Amino acid sequence: MMLFKSLLLTLALSVSSSPLLAAKDFETAILAGGCFWCIEADYEKLDGIKDVVSGYTGGVIKNPTYKQVSSGSTQHIEAVKITYDPAKISYAQILDYFWRHIDPTRDDGQFCDRGNQYRPAIFYQDATQKKLAFESEKIINKIKPFKAELKVLIKPATEFYLAEEYHQDYYKKNSLRYRYYRFSCGRDARIEELWGK
Repeated sequence: MMLFKSLLLTLALSVSSSPLLAAKDFETAILAGGCFWCIEADYEKLDGIKDVVSGYTGGVIKNPTYKQVSSGSTQHIEAVKITYDPAKISYAQILDYFWRHIDPTRDDGQFCDRGNQYRPAIFYQDATQKKLAFESEKIINKIKPFKAELKVLIKPATEFYLAEEYHQDYYKKNSLRYRYYRFSCGRDARIEELWGK
């Protein structure tokens, strides 16, 4: 655990000392971890997160709809775009949180949702994000408390399309339905099984 904290601190320091980040107020991260409602809800709890929006990315058609993406015919993946303050939370910390809030052992979906449109992925937007994404994968591979191999896709970001308005902040707008879905899907139980409490 000490090795992991040391490696994570090194990653965080290398990002926070970057002159490129100092020139910008906010940065973005694009991640996919199954149902975008859940990833959005998980990240909006963190200090330093300005905004999280749900959408689709990685596919072959422009302006896809939820119906098209959920059919599995577009190659798009449900994802979120996270806008964050790098002075409060680093990209390395966002990645660490990501790994621990998904099932990285599956590439055929997440929890009760199946299909490529629900697979876990990190979409890097520049060379720094690419480096940190692959470094985070190496770190997790060393410290993971399970034997199964990691199956998270790490690839360049493509155009991110906003999901329909009713998907944005779904966990707030439809809190009872959201909580029922998350529980019945077994998301938190599986995460605890993999990572512990």
